[in-house]
Amino acid sequence: MNFTHTEDRRMLADTLERFVREQYGFETRDAVARSERGYSPKLWGHFAELGAVGALFREEDGGFGGAGFDIAVVFEQLGRGLVVEPFLGSAVLAGGAIAAAGDEAQRAQLDAIIAGTRLAAFAHEEPESFHELSRVATRATLRSEGGWVLDGAKAVVLNGDAAEVFVVSARTSGAVDDETGLSLFLIEAGTPGLSQRGYPLIDGGHAAELVLDGVEVGTDALLGAEGAAFATIERVTGAGILALCAEAVGAMDAAKDATLEYLRTRKQFGVPIGSFQALQHRMADLLLEVEQARSALINAAAAFDGGDRVARERALSAAKYTIGRVGTQVAEECIQLHGGIGMTWELPLAHYAKRLVMIDHQLGDEDHHLERFVALGRG
Repeated sequence: MNFTHTEDRRMLADTLERFVREQYGFETRDAVARSERGYSPKLWGHFAELGAVGALFREEDGGFGGAGFDIAVVFEQLGRGLVVEPFLGSAVLAGGAIAAAGDEAQRAQLDAIIAGTRLAAFAHEEPESFHELSRVATRATLRSEGGWVLDGAKAVVLNGDAAEVFVVSARTSGAVDDETGLSLFLIEAGTPGLSQRGYPLIDGGHAAELVLDGVEVGTDALLGAEGAAFATIERVTGAGILALCAEAVGAMDAAKDATLEYLRTRKQFGVPIGSFQALQHRMADLLLEVEQARSALINAAAAFDGGDRVARERALSAAKYTIGRVGTQVAEECIQLHGGIGMTWELPLAHYAKRLVMIDHQLGDEDHHLERFVALGRG
C-alpha cells in the first residue's frame, strides 16, 4: 500500500505549516485560547480561505477532500501549532453529521460552515454516557400536531457557547443504551427551552453544557431517518478520533523538536546535557514511541475509507489507545528532560503536554478504546 501523500495534500500541509508558523505563533495562540469566545473569527476565516476546512469535506459536500488522509494532513499541522479554532466540533463532528445524513435543505448550511461564517456544534456526549456512543438519555417525543419535543442534557459540547446551530442526538425509542432508536436533530441557538453554560477548557478553547427543557422543533429538524442515527454518530465520531490522533502526532513532533533543541543547548559541567548517555537513551526511546504512534495514525487513516466497518473501528480504537499511551509518555518525558522550566506557563512545552494529556480523554480514553478494540475483535 502506498502511503505517500498526493501533491495536493503535500501542498496543503506546506501551506498550513507556513501559515501556523508565521501567523499563529504561541503568543497569538495563547491570546486566542484565553479570549472570551475561545477562538478567533478572523483567524478561523483565514483558515477557511486557505482551504483547511474544505479539505475535511468531500466534493459532493462542497469541499475537496474528506478522506482519512485529508483529515490527518490538516490536523497534524494544527497539532504542531496547538491551534484552538473550531475544526473538530464545527467541521468534523457537526459538519460531518450534516453532510452524512442531511437532506438538501439541511446540507445547504455546509457552504457557510466550510466558509467559516457559520459555527456548528455536535451535542452528543452526556454526563453519564462514559464514552459509550449508544448511551443517550435525552428524549425526543413526537407531538400530536407534528414536530418534536426534546428534553435532556449534553456535556462538553465543543464551542457550544458560540455555536449558531447544534446537531443534537436524542432517543426517539428504545432503552437508554440501545443502538437503535437514536435520532439527530438540527436546533438553532436561541430556540426556546435550549440553554447553554459556556466555560473555558484547561487546554485552550471553549465548551458548553446544554440543557434541553421542552425544546420544540419542527419535523424538518430531524436529520436523517428517525431512529437510525447510530451509524452516522459512529462514523463522525470515528472521523473525530482520527483527527485527534493526527493532532496528537503533530503536537508530539513539536514537543520532541523543542526537547531535542533544549538538550543541544542546555549545558551542565561545561557540556550540552544531550551528550549524557542516560538522556540520549531516554530520548531515543521517546523517538521510537512517537514513530509507533505515527504508524498507528497511518493505519487508521488508511482504514477510515474502507468498506469494512469492524476493521475501520478497530484501527481507530487501536490508534486512539496508542496515542493515549504515547502522548502521556511524551508529555511526561519532555517535561522531565527540560527540568523545572518545563512546567512554566511561559514555555510552550507545558501547553503541548497539557493538550496531549487531554486528547487522551476526548472521544474515549485509552482504557475505553482498549476494551472496545478487544470487543470488536470478538465479533
